Amino acid sequence: MKLLFTRFSVLYVKVFGFPMEMKNEDQITQQAQRPKYDCLLFDLDDTLYPLNSGLANAIDKNIKDYMVEKLGAEPSKTGELVNLLYSNYGTTIAGLRAIGYDIDYEEYYSFVHGKLPYENLKPDPVLRNLLLSLPYRKLIFTNSDKVHTIKALERLGLEDCFEGMICFETLNPIQKSTVFYYEADIKFEGSKSINPTPKNGVECSEIFDIIEHFAQPEPSAVLPETPIICKPSEHAIKLALKMANLNPQRTLFFEDSVRNIQSGKRLGLHTVLVGRSYRVKGADYAMESIHNLKEAVPELWEADIKAQVACPGTEKLAVETSDIA
Repeated sequence: MKLLFTRFSVLYVKVFGFPMEMKNEDQITQQAQRPKYDCLLFDLDDTLYPLNSGLANAIDKNIKDYMVEKLGAEPSKTGELVNLLYSNYGTTIAGLRAIGYDIDYEEYYSFVHGKLPYENLKPDPVLRNLLLSLPYRKLIFTNSDKVHTIKALERLGLEDCFEGMICFETLNPIQKSTVFYYEADIKFEGSKSINPTPKNGVECSEIFDIIEHFAQPEPSAVLPETPIICKPSEHAIKLALKMANLNPQRTLFFEDSVRNIQSGKRLGLHTVLVGRSYRVKGADYAMESIHNLKEAVPELWEADIKAQVACPGTEKLAVETSDIA
């Protein structure tokens, strides 16, 4: 066999004028071992637990109550206001800051998330086992605040399934030196060169009437920008990727929001739309429930199996542990 291969190599040089590119067995094995992804990036709300948990409806009600009690909004207009702010700014709090309200972030989230029916979230051993069986980095990327994120993960029994989390405070730190939050002792330190607030952020001296703005046949005024950084802003996703040192082309992004999925796709992320059985533009995969993960993206496990076959006796990659609002 070796003699035959040697003769073929000599013939190859005579025909093409240069030697064949040779790869040794170690190189081939390493290529076979390396999985397609380095990291799995998960949204939290309505992704790791279902929409029918009741939390989304409770959040919506609490936001409207906050507008009435704290901002003096007319109860009859809160529904339209929430829809306009959410659709144009990604989150209601980002929209409220944009149109001129000076919001205390901690007070807002304490009001909106402080009275949620967390008892509706039950331990999810099936999802826990799925996550722990995946030999990749796993991170949470949510627009929600730190307290809510940790509480929801604890109720689901998933608090030790993720290496870290990027939440509201991560991208919008009250203290500029605080960049990345995580439970326990594990932290990602963000680069000091990262500016947590975009240069084009604005402070409004008066409240911008966004309802009146969209009531015009052809609105001429430009919507004010928000100083808050959140999904689906590509700026927010870029910052998150930089803070966690992620290569978008080797990251799989799980989301229930179509526009968040599409923003991630534009930046090179591989994407999974959770909560639908069919794909939309920007989604590489789709699944009705996070529990369908193994059926929807079987290659996540196949990569691990191939690695074991390619290099028997080696260990798996270590599993690292430690909304409209």
